[in-house]
Amino acid sequence: MSEPLRVEATPAALALIEEIKAEHGPILFHQSGGCCDGSSPMCYRQAEFIVGDRDVLLGRIGDVPVYISEAQFEAWRHTRLILDVVPGRGGMFSLDNGRERRFLTRSRLLAGED
Repeated sequence: MSEPLRVEATPAALALIEEIKAEHGPILFHQSGGCCDGSSPMCYRQAEFIVGDRDVLLGRIGDVPVYISEAQFEAWRHTRLILDVVPGRGGMFSLDNGRERRFLTRSRLLAGED
């Protein structure tokens, strides 16, 4: 049995990812678990973010890895995260900040066949 698809992106998110990669090079996402930036997908340069020992790789959007904390993964184990874009400002340290568009995570339950 194959691993379910746990992360995907809308066309708007894919376009913003390409824009950010063109400016900053290789990037990654870490799904924030709250605090200052709420539950936002945070976008960082790969060279500037240290993935923790307890972070889980959810999957990849193209060549962009998407991580989540182990505790949050356990809570969202049966959920597919869908990266989207909406008007607004990104998280303070996220590379989508200042673009008047920000990443947003939508979700849906994984079906038995996923």
